[in-house]
Amino acid sequence: MLDEAAIAVATGAASNVIAYLVQGRADAIRTRISAIFRHAGAGQEDESLGALTNDAVALSQRGMNQAEATARWTGLLTAILAAYPSARPDIEALAASTPPTVKTISIGSQHNHGSGTFIGGDNHGSIQPGGQGHQ
Repeated sequence: MLDEAAIAVATGAASNVIAYLVQGRADAIRTRISAIFRHAGAGQEDESLGALTNDAVALSQRGMNQAEATARWTGLLTAILAAYPSARPDIEALAASTPPTVKTISIGSQHNHGSGTFIGGDNHGSIQPGGQGHQ
């Protein structure tokens, strides 16, 4: 039986797995998942990596929601932790990792037409003192 702290670590790690998957960053945690499940042997390691790939696809195609995926990974990580306590440092490292934030860049275009002053725009044509442009 796991104590509350161990369950909290597994839950935190599962949440981070899902955060990475939702951002399309499954590749960034493959090594961590591999290290955790390697404690149970190569077969379990391969299964966990397959589950990671399948869940990434399911989340991206909305075949699974985040709550379902988090519950699944909480169960997987709790089970490995219960069977292999030596995996705890690896699970704690995953729980402590912070998925990189996704930066959003807005690209827009602004066209200024007519007379007047346009802030932050390009001026085309001549500029005459007194506010009168080229006629």
